[in-house]
Amino acid sequence: MQCPEDVKPAVRAALAELGRLAADTVGLVAGTGLAGLAAGLADRQEIACAALPGFPKATAPGHEGRLVVGTLSGRQVALFTGRLHLYEGYSPHQVAFGVRFLAGLGVRTLVLTNAAGALDPGFAAGGLMRLTDHINLTGRNPLVGPNDETLGPRFPDMSRTYCPRLGAVADQAALRCGLRLERGVYAGVLGPSLETPAETRMLRLLGADAVGMSTVTEVIAARHLGLSVLAISCLTNVNLPDCMAETTIEDVLRTAKRAEADLTRLLGAILPAC
Repeated sequence: MQCPEDVKPAVRAALAELGRLAADTVGLVAGTGLAGLAAGLADRQEIACAALPGFPKATAPGHEGRLVVGTLSGRQVALFTGRLHLYEGYSPHQVAFGVRFLAGLGVRTLVLTNAAGALDPGFAAGGLMRLTDHINLTGRNPLVGPNDETLGPRFPDMSRTYCPRLGAVADQAALRCGLRLERGVYAGVLGPSLETPAETRMLRLLGADAVGMSTVTEVIAARHLGLSVLAISCLTNVNLPDCMAETTIEDVLRTAKRAEADLTRLLGAILPAC
């Protein structure tokens, strides 16, 4: 477990730069190719994560590694432009550092975004999907090791991992915005290689609707801390095992960029009711 003393110096440094956050600040993590979400924030202040003591450096393409504080739709947001991944060689504790950092700032509501491959053939590239549940296929868990009872219980319940109230808020916001918001189960895999056709068939048989290489570790840490969680995937490609098309990181970044405006508009409609 990440000891809170390891996070506190970085929290104090951030507060010294940004000033104390409002009590209802929403934490937000922008996934691959979605760092442009920060441009939609008013009254922005930012810090490079590398300037924060003990903060690991993001190395994945499309992950800028900044903490940006500002307002969207009148709600204060603490936004990480990018995240850490297990495939970068980081431990689950390091991957969960950002979530625990936000909790240390006082954040109690967390909104995660990611880029994911669609597994449901009815989904479209460039669309958005709200996570209703996940399957952890990484073989890793950020709660392994001694438990700090001041952070959360040894065996946190995961029966309602994604907050039903926030899910309903997101569904209503999508309707108001005229956006199609799919709902489905996210399979979290280790990566960084993409899925084979056989793996794609297996994931569908397991009940997954989308697959990605992030989010699950952060969500487990967030629920351990008692945070309310909403997660939305940008579907950057559709995995069809009988006619698999080659996918590159450049394709993923381009599709995520195209969907960024819709995602920003959706988040703007969600935040006031978070």
